[in-house]
Amino acid sequence: MSSPESAEVLGTDNESWFSPHGVKALEEVANAAGGTAHTFEQMFHCDPSAKHYGYKSWDDFFTRQFRWEDGMRPVAGADDDNVIVNACESKVYKVAYDTKEREQFWIKGQPYSVKDMLAFDDLSNDFVGGTIYQAFLSALSYHRWHCPVAGTVKKAYVVPGTYFSEPLYENFTSEESDGTSGQTTSQEYLSAIATRAVMFIESDNPKIGMIAVIGIGMTEVSTCDITVKEGQHVKKGEELG
Repeated sequence: MSSPESAEVLGTDNESWFSPHGVKALEEVANAAGGTAHTFEQMFHCDPSAKHYGYKSWDDFFTRQFRWEDGMRPVAGADDDNVIVNACESKVYKVAYDTKEREQFWIKGQPYSVKDMLAFDDLSNDFVGGTIYQAFLSALSYHRWHCPVAGTVKKAYVVPGTYFSEPLYENFTSEESDGTSGQTTSQEYLSAIATRAVMFIESDNPKIGMIAVIGIGMTEVSTCDITVKEGQHVKKGEELG
């Protein structure tokens, strides 16, 4: 997806991403998330006069950047260490409390399994019994992650995972059985088996302490790039990957 050939889907014909209905969908999702009314080119770095809007590949488009210099997506409570911000342009999927050390993924339930999510890292014990906030990124969304707090990166690495794996379900409705949605409705399961970037950050605020940010490469994406280094101090809202 990083080859020049992959950019061929970024044309302006009716089957491409920059068709009138494609651009409309991209704008609707970004504007809904930001509470704005901007065009695609006003929000994102691109060149509408260039072939493929100036993007060199599908990956280049998929990880497009906001025009931060024009005030897109200001960081909430930038100078208030008591405020934790969302790590990405996403919709809340689930908040779970008192999470267990190990869980099995089986027909009736889709639990969280802390040790599996964090790849049995030595630091994973600190998160047993804690709170998990998980959000979902659609294919139309902005696909970079940003630091929820100001702090120091203690560990940062990518865990290899599987493609298109889905758990057994019961009461799978006809709407959910089209062959693809099982992979996107099994979010808890994917958090432990998909390719994922795991980043431990010690917050500057002792009341928050250590947090773990997990970027999940779902289904065919399965690629995560971390752009910070261990030992690096990051500001709230700074890019992580």
